[in-house]
Amino acid sequence: MSAPIGLRTGTSLPPAVQAFGQVAATFDERFGGWLSVAAQRRAVRRQLERAFRRGDSVLELGGGTGEDALYLAQRGVRVLLTDGSPDMVFRAAEKVRRAGLAGAIATRQLVLEELDAFVDEWTGAGRPCLDGAFSNFAALNCVADLASVARGLAALLRPGAPAVLVVFGTFPAGEILLHLLKGDPATAFRRLARGDVPARLAGRGFTVRYPGSRTIAAAFAPYFRLVRRRGIGIFVPPSAAEPTVSRWPGLLHLLERLDRVAAAPLALLGDHLLLQFARTEAPI
Repeated sequence: MSAPIGLRTGTSLPPAVQAFGQVAATFDERFGGWLSVAAQRRAVRRQLERAFRRGDSVLELGGGTGEDALYLAQRGVRVLLTDGSPDMVFRAAEKVRRAGLAGAIATRQLVLEELDAFVDEWTGAGRPCLDGAFSNFAALNCVADLASVARGLAALLRPGAPAVLVVFGTFPAGEILLHLLKGDPATAFRRLARGDVPARLAGRGFTVRYPGSRTIAAAFAPYFRLVRRRGIGIFVPPSAAEPTVSRWPGLLHLLERLDRVAAAPLALLGDHLLLQFARTEAPI
């Protein structure tokens, strides 16, 4: 598997991509050591291992600095890692090179709003359908037209292929409690809003949306059907509670065990929501 690194930069990129590109150099340092983030990532990875098998070729959307792609590649899954930020893709490519996994992971700049153009390139080159796709930690919450993403994925995936999508939960118990304790109800309940919600990172403003699982499932129909829903970070606190919660590793271990039990029945209370879809036979 091989693909070139894209060259799109600057103000031509969507605001959210620009914002995350600003923190690419410090992203791993900022989030990598936080135990709550690691616990949520482990929960996602258990589902990724369940969805993908050794030898599969899968597409990652919003792959950032490549942590999940590296994890899967070490287990025999081939990954085409894409991200809208050239800075993120550069960091990911460097990590892939240092890990000696260039034969298992390809990196490519891809803005999600332009997935249709990538589909034309992929199919025009006669490349085979992929065995699955995934997107971790809410990259899709920055995309307005989820139906367009669904059509693009449907054109790239074989029938029956899984698509594992991790988005923001809409009623995150931990975040609500945390911000209520801080006396900030507006932030506590911000994910109940429908439509565009302003956000800010590294001094740059962008828009986030918080669609529920039914809305996402409707946007992905008829090309995909929802087969699994899991809460990520129900008892494990959100990253907004860091760095404080990382000082209590024993407590976090207990909360992580509770999350494994509650992931299905209390999915809607998760900081993130993992939705696993299966590609149907519906034609594009």
